[in-house]
Amino acid sequence: MILDTIAAIATPFGASGIAVIRVSGIEAIEKVNTVFKGKDLTKTKSHRVVYGHIMDQSGKAIDEVLITVLRAPRTFTREDTIEVSCHGGILVTQKVLEIILETGVKLAEPGEFSKRAFVNGRIDLTQAEAIMDLIHAKNENAMKLALSGLKGDIKNRIESLRELVLGLVAKIEVNIDYPEYDDAVVMGSEIIKPEVLLIKEKLLALLDDADKGKIIREGVKTAIVGKPNVGKSSLLNALLNEERAIVTDIEGTTRDTIEAYINMGGITLNLIDTAGIRETSDVVEKIGVDRSKKAIESAELVILVLDQSRKLSKEDELLLEQTKHKKRIIVGNKNDLDKALELEDLHLLSMSTLTRSGLKELEKEIIQVLGMSDIKDKDFNILSNVRHIGKIKDTIEALNAVLEAIEIEMPIDMVEIDLKKAWQYLGEITGDYHPEDLISELFSKFCLGK
Repeated sequence: MILDTIAAIATPFGASGIAVIRVSGIEAIEKVNTVFKGKDLTKTKSHRVVYGHIMDQSGKAIDEVLITVLRAPRTFTREDTIEVSCHGGILVTQKVLEIILETGVKLAEPGEFSKRAFVNGRIDLTQAEAIMDLIHAKNENAMKLALSGLKGDIKNRIESLRELVLGLVAKIEVNIDYPEYDDAVVMGSEIIKPEVLLIKEKLLALLDDADKGKIIREGVKTAIVGKPNVGKSSLLNALLNEERAIVTDIEGTTRDTIEAYINMGGITLNLIDTAGIRETSDVVEKIGVDRSKKAIESAELVILVLDQSRKLSKEDELLLEQTKHKKRIIVGNKNDLDKALELEDLHLLSMSTLTRSGLKELEKEIIQVLGMSDIKDKDFNILSNVRHIGKIKDTIEALNAVLEAIEIEMPIDMVEIDLKKAWQYLGEITGDYHPEDLISELFSKFCLGK
């Protein structure tokens, strides 16, 4: 049992209409009641709102508040919880929190409320991580993905797979420990192998949509590249529908990378407008060019912009070579001018950032290249968390080791070792099996008051 009572401001820091201070623990109601003037909170029923004032030690009223009383176990943390709704000024909110802390309540660490909800069995790790995904969702699909995780959809899928592995382990255990039982099934490779292959198939199915889930959750790092003055910054501005980047006829205007976000077709593009890539003696421009090359290396999608009104240059050819192994879209800008560019065996999307023609076609091309055309038809019960994906891959590796052991006719108890590893890896996803340092690291990334 966790004995400490904790408190923190649960709303964003700054001036606002109201602010909420959350208090949780076995003494939450009693501690807040000592600094509250109004109805006796210790006699107030659960899920009731009480009006009154927070008082300092001298008996002076600090703020007019509404207190929400939430009694265990019907709370987020499954502990007695108080939520103090006070006026949202920075000073008054901080003062109310200080008065509560003076009663012996401890200041909550980042993510400590969610950690308690996990420790007390209110949520599992996938649901805890979904809370932060919901807070940080950048588009509607990311929000749907987080809500699916929060409902326990991912948890249920993982637990069903874990039960299949555990069932197989249990059969082997019975076979090893009680071979004399008449109803004990002899666990040979003809029984184990098909079951392991079935579990592996289900795990691979989970991974099938994982890349799409990761894209929805985290967005796509997208680099807009090209030689100077081909229209990279104009394209960025056109996609954002605002004048974010400076545009001139002077080559080398963009000296550094410019980053922006845009929601498109239910996904977020993390756009990077890079400096034009060319040979240069200008020290500052050279730094920008080097950063552009690094942006290409780290990008998950490259939009290579060429000037249709000019023939292919050495810089263009170099960029075509540098990006050929990346997911890319080749854009031919300035289609409002006479065409001079010719490309062999490469798809060129023709457009004009000046007239905005071809912009809709580019958006469709981006969705198609990322393989997200069917995302509206998904039920969002898919993997998206890198940690979860990694553990699924570890589980598959463990099952591959089982299959290899079967092929070389290893003893059944040796086969069981890797099966137990698979069970353990799946448990690490939901938190049923967890090293303490993993839990501390995960919840340390949460915001204060959550």
